[in-house]
Amino acid sequence: MRFFYFLLFLLLLSNCVADDPLWNVCNNNVVVGAKLSANIDHLLAELVSKTPEDGYVATSYGKGDKKVYGLAQCRGDVDKKDCTSCIQDAAKQIRDRCPTQDDARIWYDFCFLRYDTQDFIGQVDTAVSLFYINVENVTDPKTFNKKLGSLLDDVESEATNPVNKGLGKGETQLSSFITLYALAQCTRDLPPLSCAQCTAIAVGNFPTFCPDRKGCRALYSSCYVRYELYPFFFPLDQQNTSASTSVYKVLVKP
Repeated sequence: MRFFYFLLFLLLLSNCVADDPLWNVCNNNVVVGAKLSANIDHLLAELVSKTPEDGYVATSYGKGDKKVYGLAQCRGDVDKKDCTSCIQDAAKQIRDRCPTQDDARIWYDFCFLRYDTQDFIGQVDTAVSLFYINVENVTDPKTFNKKLGSLLDDVESEATNPVNKGLGKGETQLSSFITLYALAQCTRDLPPLSCAQCTAIAVGNFPTFCPDRKGCRALYSSCYVRYELYPFFFPLDQQNTSASTSVYKVLVKP
């Protein structure tokens, strides 16, 4: 069975030209031996094969100090085809970028993948974060921030409802011509209270890192929150599908 998963992993990734991720983090203090490396490959093969069915998998493989825990999740609004492609990219890139580490995680717009020799399943993790920040400011900060705050409250509430599988999304009109879009998603291993804790930390950092900005996204290991003045989640708003030409800067918060 172990050999089957290794072959499956190679087959799924051999012809995959992976896209660049939004971000990745590797534990650079550990060198993985052959046994643990094989267990990671087995785990990744399972994540790649099983995640697209329901958009989420949390599992483990191995025994003792060679046991590895893994989680993969696609954004709740993407279809199975995009989920499959994203998870395949994530599995390839995480091994390319973190080849000798026992703790690695990688973020894309459509998915997130993580593995570790420590059991992190069910634990909220906001130890590291990254913010994509629109460099353009809004013209009416008072009105914008009031509308944004209300919309983020709504999507956070949706994300913590178990029925929604960790996903909250919505939109609100700023004017007759401008719509504000927001999305929050927690990893599905988290209970509602932990999900609320993670999204609250993300949203609470928006005024500090993206004050009065037209768009921002916060990436944590346990949640993802984003808002924009253009549609970015599915189904796309057909009334406002013009692509953004805004410039973003990236800020890593250790």
